[in-house]
Amino acid sequence: MSEQPTPLPYADPTFVADPFPLYRQLREDGPVRRVVVAGGLDAWLVTRYEDGLAALSDSRLSSDVRDASDGRLLRQLPETERESMLSNMLRSDPPDHTRLRRLVSKAFTARRVAGMRPRIQELTDRLLDAVVPAGRADLVADFALPLPVTVISELLGVPVDDRHDFQHWADRMLRRGAEAPDPAVVSEAWEHMRAYLARLIHAKRAQPGDDLLSGLITARDEEQRLSEDELVAMVFLLLVAGYITTVNLIGGGIAMLLAHPGQLELLRSDPGLLPGAIEEFLRYDGPVSPGIARFAREDVEIAGVAVPRGATVLIGSALADRDPERFPDPDSLDITRQDNAHLAFGHGIHYCLGAPLARLEGQIAIGTALRRLPGLALDVPPEKIPWRPGGLRGPESLPVTFAPGG
Repeated sequence: MSEQPTPLPYADPTFVADPFPLYRQLREDGPVRRVVVAGGLDAWLVTRYEDGLAALSDSRLSSDVRDASDGRLLRQLPETERESMLSNMLRSDPPDHTRLRRLVSKAFTARRVAGMRPRIQELTDRLLDAVVPAGRADLVADFALPLPVTVISELLGVPVDDRHDFQHWADRMLRRGAEAPDPAVVSEAWEHMRAYLARLIHAKRAQPGDDLLSGLITARDEEQRLSEDELVAMVFLLLVAGYITTVNLIGGGIAMLLAHPGQLELLRSDPGLLPGAIEEFLRYDGPVSPGIARFAREDVEIAGVAVPRGATVLIGSALADRDPERFPDPDSLDITRQDNAHLAFGHGIHYCLGAPLARLEGQIAIGTALRRLPGLALDVPPEKIPWRPGGLRGPESLPVTFAPGG
């Protein structure tokens, strides 16, 4: 494929707010398109559903960034701590991925997650109690952010009072836009995060509890199933991935409803539609955009296109989930949609381990907000809502008004 790559214009606020017109054009242009993504990196973008589904299960495509030929990917990571940051199940393949995932999978079974419902509901009501009297709120800062942060912190055994620090460091490490991230900024944030995690692990070793982090430390110290780097990387991944996409699901889901008042009223009138609505939010404008990165271990052919060894392959779940060959009327938000096997949580062995928890938090948060915030409306014009610029998609703030209550 010889055409010039298409830059994704993250410096353009119009694209950041609504990337789907360009996504649609890229999908119509071909099944695999060369693009320049956040940070100025080149990638081969898989644009259609069936090809994306197959690519997510293709063992020739690695999750390990060390298989990439573009050295800029590694240079974005702190030089002295690359092994620590890459020793997690998101960036590993079998057999390491299988071993690491098995260590935490029991914490995210459907039964274990269902048992968390009362606590999630309690936290949701407590957050809304704080804003209901005022009749206005930022539903990201006041609600969509603190809820999943608190849930994952309690599951891991992390002091919730520390959340502002680790949120700040995570944001500095993960933020992507038109320009490549400053390696010095990323390194400084990771050093703070690494030191924090080391203190936390030390404290848990001295005084273990009935939490996931204590269990991981036991697996490291007594069962020898984790290295120290893997332990740190696992805690980092669970802590950050455990909240950031769920923030985007909750905030983005409410933003979608406010932009589609007919769907909002339909959901208010029939709360039984909520589980299906969550799936539609994930399909229509999910929290990962444009998609999921893999790296070609060898020369591969995807949808008839030759992709060279070492290439970054971006499996465009956000594009695939609006593929008209898979979803009828894909650019319409329809919370009654029945056949909704989206790729927002991935597919195959790397399918998102926290998907059941994210779904439950989304259902409880959005359903309770609609019930307790009558007259919910945006407090700014829709075009004034700031969206995250790249990679992890969702509103950065969501100012709303509603009828104040007691």
